[in-house]
Amino acid sequence: MMSYETVIVEKKDYIARITFNRPERLNAINSTLGLEVKEVLEKYAADDEVRVLIFTGNPRIREKEGQQEIKHCFSAGWDLSETAAVEPIVEMLAAYEKPVIAMVNGFALGGGCEIALACDFIFAADSAELGLPEINRGLLPGWGGTQRLPRRIGVAKAKWMILSGETVNGNEAKEIGLVDKVVNKEALDRVVCEFAAKLAAKPPLGLKKIKEAISKGVDTDLQSGLKLEQEALGFLLQTEDFQEGIAAFMEKRTPVWKGQ
Repeated sequence: MMSYETVIVEKKDYIARITFNRPERLNAINSTLGLEVKEVLEKYAADDEVRVLIFTGNPRIREKEGQQEIKHCFSAGWDLSETAAVEPIVEMLAAYEKPVIAMVNGFALGGGCEIALACDFIFAADSAELGLPEINRGLLPGWGGTQRLPRRIGVAKAKWMILSGETVNGNEAKEIGLVDKVVNKEALDRVVCEFAAKLAAKPPLGLKKIKEAISKGVDTDLQSGLKLEQEALGFLLQTEDFQEGIAAFMEKRTPVWKGQ
């Protein structure tokens, strides 16, 4: 396990779990966290033992009247107490070659919501709270929020969320298409890990090329997108993993992917 100041990193069974670990600040994003996440992303981009990444956040736990008060949080966004520039990790996530899952329990606000939007999948607890409230500080969501949110939920709903600064809970987020799956908070970790394991069992080169074809294709015209698709298919047809997939199918066994 790698050791960092503001994130906890674990790796097991081809899955890397990155946990924001500034719970007293509701995992608000400062320059240290940004730099550490950047380092983690760079490391795992070149690690063949990692095929899927999960991002989540540690809860804040305080003693109140003799009892523990637990406030779950993915990230409350940019740490406004810090004036230093924050490392732009959102664009790294959006362009990442491996599948990335955001596991949102509690707050995902401002930059925290924008980080989730840059991931491939968003799983949320029904009690989660997501939104882009920057307007209430005289700002706009400048880490891709004004561009990715409309592409995900449509222009009208995005304008409503960004201009009003209102937040939505997990169920409301699912209804408008902001999150892909919503479950109760007790089941969230299990459901996300099961989905991550399914992805990790797929051929890594296939995952990479599918992400690439979709991500690049949606920003171009259909014919250019189809060309990208054929180029990706041509590449995969030349791989050892394709041969292994065919052999495993014929032999009625589970394929062993090498990422080659």
